[in-house]
Amino acid sequence: MYLHLGNQVIVLQKSVIGVFDMDTATWSHRTRETLEKLEQAGQVENAAGTELPKSFVLCSLGSGQIGYLSQLNTATLYKRSKASGLENL
Repeated sequence: MYLHLGNQVIVLQKSVIGVFDMDTATWSHRTRETLEKLEQAGQVENAAGTELPKSFVLCSLGSGQIGYLSQLNTATLYKRSKASGLENL
């Protein structure tokens, strides 16, 4: 199954590690550090397009990780994942 993150970006559901709200994600030192490391490594993709990102989706990618900035809020992504069974993975 797949999860649509917006702007024609789709990821495998089983690759999703976590979904974080951009307003609160930067408060946590670990989340902020992870996002910064991914940005420095060029492993952050903008799925928000020209809109302000509302969430950050962390996914596994082979032996590494990749982050997606999405214009969809965490509640919307949760509803999409729940509809397709992501919470059971």
